[in-house]
Amino acid sequence: MNFLARILLVVAAGLFALPAVAQQELLKDPEFYEKDHYGKRCDEVQYGSGFIDRIDINNDGITDAVTNSSEIVCDGVRGPDCTAEGCPFNFYLQVKEGGYFMIATAQMYSYDFIKRFGNMVFVLKMHPRYCEREEGQEPCAMTVRVRGTKFLTISKK
Repeated sequence: MNFLARILLVVAAGLFALPAVAQQELLKDPEFYEKDHYGKRCDEVQYGSGFIDRIDINNDGITDAVTNSSEIVCDGVRGPDCTAEGCPFNFYLQVKEGGYFMIATAQMYSYDFIKRFGNMVFVLKMHPRYCEREEGQEPCAMTVRVRGTKFLTISKK
């Protein structure tokens, strides 16, 4: 089983932060890593303009990365890993010494990265069940902040 498949996790809160482990291999660039993964998986692959977002997700002044699998077309199938609960988004932190490591994956519809009370936070648009609602009801909007290598839920509505 490859590295990416081993660490793709989804939990009830929508995110599962992986602890920063010294043994985890640093990636030179998550974009190259994921494109290599899908290049091996798909005979023909295309990446949309929103495939990778390079932003500082944990407010440490270092640019990190978020990948969006809904922006992948694999053998003619858009978002090959997407379900009714959304698509996998992978969150990577960059370390000051260079390189990236994945801290989480979330199965969701989309996100906004906005400033709230002076801090950058994610507003994750997720399946209604993450806010104890039934299928077909309004999606869950979960606001989270990344501190260090952990996602902290601020609110759900």
